Amino acid sequence: MTEGAAPGAGERILVVGPSWVGDMVMAQSLFSTLEARHPGCRIGVLAPAWSLPILERMAEVDEGVALDVGHGEFGWSTRRRVARSLRGRFDRAIVLPRSWKSALVPFLAGIPRRTGFTGEQRYGLLNDRRRLDKAVLDQTVKRFVALGLPAAEAVAGGFTVPRPHLAVDGGNLAELRRIHELSLRPAIGMMPGAEYGPAKQWPLAHFRTLAESLVAEGFEVRVLGGPKDDEAGKTITEGLAYVHNLCGRTRLADAVDLLADCRQVVTNDSGLMHVAAATGTRVHAIYGSSSPVYTPPLTDSAEIHTLSLECSPCFARTCPLGHTRCLTELSPQRLLAAVLGTERRLAVEE
Repeated sequence: MTEGAAPGAGERILVVGPSWVGDMVMAQSLFSTLEARHPGCRIGVLAPAWSLPILERMAEVDEGVALDVGHGEFGWSTRRRVARSLRGRFDRAIVLPRSWKSALVPFLAGIPRRTGFTGEQRYGLLNDRRRLDKAVLDQTVKRFVALGLPAAEAVAGGFTVPRPHLAVDGGNLAELRRIHELSLRPAIGMMPGAEYGPAKQWPLAHFRTLAESLVAEGFEVRVLGGPKDDEAGKTITEGLAYVHNLCGRTRLADAVDLLADCRQVVTNDSGLMHVAAATGTRVHAIYGSSSPVYTPPLTDSAEIHTLSLECSPCFARTCPLGHTRCLTELSPQRLLAAVLGTERRLAVEE
């Protein structure tokens, strides 16, 4: 990525990015749309510092600008400082989050055109306000892309949503394989984390049972996640050969390369699910309290696993009924059959 947007290089667009891994991956669909609709434009993304490594893997992004404000923190002085650094550098801003404070930096920076959905009394901060029709824009990624389109086209719906695609660093992958002593077996990734809450988390015992079966079938298993997922990783991997707990032991950019190297992944509805999809790896996505209609993996190489019980999707963080049947009754044997079935199809194709 280059430093800033040079004058005369086309329209300079600042996107205020989301605060979740999966949403940041989906935001690449907007960046691709902007690049296609505005040839020669320069795209900067204002985002949490943790997301900069992901932005570096997106060919459309020219600059990442860190906004180091904690989740739920207002950070007035930080926002003013960042706004001063952006003054005069952008022609247009697109604000993806719907909060009042997310629109503050573009306003303070004096960016002439500031686009976003109406919400949280942002009338003074945005001067290109859009009404969100949830029936037409029924997916998060569609809402992101719509803000990069003319208002009339966005309201009509039916526009194309480009698929995210994250670049892979082969040299970094080779080093990761060496550092973590990964085997030459074909790898299956597992992502047991669910930042939103336990109602989105397939039981760890199911993950472990599946890992044991996959090792018996000749695979290596890589369990990926952040530091908060380390205990979950230990529960799945402890005492098992060819099963690696990489939770909290890799950077976010490392996860991109490790997932791209996997044959398939088994994952909760999570940020790393979207990362895996954007690397082209085949995804087995498990949905409990959430819905694949609203936040599906954006790839043709995905299989959705959900029981579609009468009580789901409830979109709750914890099961309101206390049983989480939508996940506990989704068996490891079903996922094993799906993974092996995909391997048989791939063998025929290859």
